[in-house]
Amino acid sequence: MIDLDDFYNDGFGWVCKHCEQELRQPETALDSRLFREGEAESKQPRFSHVALAKWADKTRQTLVCPRCGIVERVDKS
Repeated sequence: MIDLDDFYNDGFGWVCKHCEQELRQPETALDSRLFREGEAESKQPRFSHVALAKWADKTRQTLVCPRCGIVERVDKS
């Protein structure tokens, strides 16, 4: 597994560590994902994780967080 300073892989994609820490809120038993999100019936669905990173380049060597804009190169060599 690749170890990065600003991102980690949660199994579904790369997540910004900084934004996740800011957005983390205590969840209660009633705050299941179903109640928070529901079904995506609108044309602009809200994703459960807004800190999910995107690839900044076609070669998939650089990640960027769409929320805070932090950038990190995946290939550290």
